[in-house]
Amino acid sequence: MMGPKTIFNILLYRNLRRFYTANRWRERRFTRSGLLLFFGIIAAAVVGVDTHRTTAYQVFTLLVSILIIAILFAPFFRGKFAVRRMLPRFATAGEPIRYRIFVENRTRKRQQGLLLAEDFEDPRPDFETFMNGREPEEETRNIFDRAVKFYRWQWLIEKRLPRMARNIPLPEIGPGDEAEIRADLLPHTRGVIRFAGATLLRPDPLGLFCSLIRLRATQKVMVLPRRYPLPRLSLPGGRRYQSGGVALTSSVGESDEFVSLRDYRPGDPLRHIHWKSWAKLGKPVVKEFEDEFFVRHSLVLDTFGQREGSLLFEEAVSVAASFAYSIRTEDSLLDLIFVGADVYHFTSGRGLFQQDRILEVLAGVNPCPDKPFELLSARVLERASTFSGCICVLQAWDEPRRGFVGRLKSVGLPVLVLVVTEADDPDLDAGPMKTDPANFRQLRMGRIQEELNRL
Repeated sequence: MMGPKTIFNILLYRNLRRFYTANRWRERRFTRSGLLLFFGIIAAAVVGVDTHRTTAYQVFTLLVSILIIAILFAPFFRGKFAVRRMLPRFATAGEPIRYRIFVENRTRKRQQGLLLAEDFEDPRPDFETFMNGREPEEETRNIFDRAVKFYRWQWLIEKRLPRMARNIPLPEIGPGDEAEIRADLLPHTRGVIRFAGATLLRPDPLGLFCSLIRLRATQKVMVLPRRYPLPRLSLPGGRRYQSGGVALTSSVGESDEFVSLRDYRPGDPLRHIHWKSWAKLGKPVVKEFEDEFFVRHSLVLDTFGQREGSLLFEEAVSVAASFAYSIRTEDSLLDLIFVGADVYHFTSGRGLFQQDRILEVLAGVNPCPDKPFELLSARVLERASTFSGCICVLQAWDEPRRGFVGRLKSVGLPVLVLVVTEADDPDLDAGPMKTDPANFRQLRMGRIQEELNRL
């Protein structure tokens, strides 16, 4: 049975959803002049309650009549239009992008005075996200604001909606012609921006109320994490033996490391089959490759202990993305390891996985507050013998994380530890990194770039 607090939160959530719907309708339907008229009607209604002492009711009647006339024009906007966009494949959080929109007039009339508004996927959070989300500095708000959670709701909405002009004016469009406009969009956070369609608006002759035509045009843009410029890096660690060599780490599987031909054995990749020899001998024959030594670094991202929307977690992802983007992988490998719904392990370089794909993975990573850190440490330690070095991006420096780094050091693996913190902690104990202080960095939010420049 639900308690009073739970019932209150459910009712609050439903009312906030209704408020968002009503506010969106108001923004689409009323022009700035229309809003001014609407608030004038409310003011006249309040002042003119007593018709014996004031004539404000006459102003109220006049303003209501003007608004009704404006609204009556709405049903007369008809037409067939089509819209398409030319979007970039990727965007970066916090960096504006410019793209082109094409609107085709499929009517027999010349259209002018139109406005266009982009429609995005519904940004309203679900109930669980609403209850578990935390607006930055929410603790500093008064009791009433913390109870009604309006600012939290507004923050969650703004995170999911990119910033752009509300209504974009369209040039005059002749029958069968197509108009081109340019739009600017600023994504706030990483992830996917999903366009649901677009809305054409035409204000009435009085410029108060808009008629609408909704157009379907679904598209999406992948927003990559924000990245910090890094200095020229000299990562710790040298070449390590990799069982299978380039044959293991290349999508082609054929290079200068080819050794000989041999009979097929169960489990051999089909791409290694030497078809000409099979045709000649009548039995499957495969190409054999020698094992090889090369550089292979692991990039370990700590996803534990934070809820979705945490600024600390977002900064940790940005730091990891900065390294994934900056490390050259033409002649080496980079393994990204983190925990989400499962333990994820992606390898880029030498034909396996491109860097932009790693950034795409980081664009969709979510925090994992309900699993133990040992899941991550076990996976990394299992593969430690193949790594040349390890870059650890951590969100805390507690006993499990210090123990993990200590075990990496004990097997002789060079480690670069980056601890992202909300505030500067001058007494932060380096623990197992005391013997290697140059590779231990505390990255305080707000000064991350400054600290990274010292690497």
